[in-house]
Amino acid sequence: MTTQVTGTVWHSGLVNSATKDARQRLAAFLRARRSEVSPSQVGLPGGARRVPGLRREEVAHRAGISVDYYTRLEQGRLPAPSGGVLDSLAHALLLDPDERDYLRKLADLAPARRRPSRSQPVPEAVQALLPDLGSTPAFVLGRFMNVLAWNPLAAELLIDFAQVAEARRNYLRLIFLDPRVRERLPDWDQAAGECVAYLRMDAARYPNDSRLEALLAELSDGSQEFHHWWTTHRVASKAFGIKRVRHPEAGDIRLHWQVLNIAQDPDQCLVVLAPADQESRSRLATLHPTRDRPAT
Repeated sequence: MTTQVTGTVWHSGLVNSATKDARQRLAAFLRARRSEVSPSQVGLPGGARRVPGLRREEVAHRAGISVDYYTRLEQGRLPAPSGGVLDSLAHALLLDPDERDYLRKLADLAPARRRPSRSQPVPEAVQALLPDLGSTPAFVLGRFMNVLAWNPLAAELLIDFAQVAEARRNYLRLIFLDPRVRERLPDWDQAAGECVAYLRMDAARYPNDSRLEALLAELSDGSQEFHHWWTTHRVASKAFGIKRVRHPEAGDIRLHWQVLNIAQDPDQCLVVLAPADQESRSRLATLHPTRDRPAT
């Protein structure tokens, strides 16, 4: 079976060459960002245009490179440019800091990484911390947003992670493919769209991982919304924000979420959810989760 995902065809058991894939990912990102920059944003006249966004020659002029060179970059016919050219393209396309970081990851300016191991044990210190956050929902995300550990209040608030098969315990999979989680997120569109942007940033670190390919194929097959958001090439880094959770008994709870990086493993982070106001704090306090041990 073949599934179309962001201009790349994913074949079961078949991975294109890393070089070709890298060029196509960079090309697709440049095209996507160019289409979203309006002429007025960069001081150019608008008028009737066949397609939204800037023209290739306009991007090339702003970046100080030839139109032919930029065209071949967008067609995936050239290797990644130098850091200086990347910076010029980032300026020309009005990229924000997260998008600039993602552009450089796509260009693979860092040394080649080894394929990550499948196992991601949560550090003992973090495992010991989770139960102590008794009145604060918290969980650990690993590579590609796999849910690695949690405390009882997080399970009560979102979903009983222990009842989800370990192989399917992925935050994106739960948000897009499990209706129980969708029902608990009244601002689902915002939360889901942000998570896709986080996944794309993570994916740039391990672009040819077969586990990522399988996850993308499953989500694209199972959710039109995921497929749409993935093709926009939006990127963001997990950091902080506010989310609403609609608990069937406690009602709507507004929460500040904060991501804390785990020093022992750069691919893991602790997500902490703190009440955003007194009413939410009171509603959260009414929950009485089962005191099971966090799972890994």
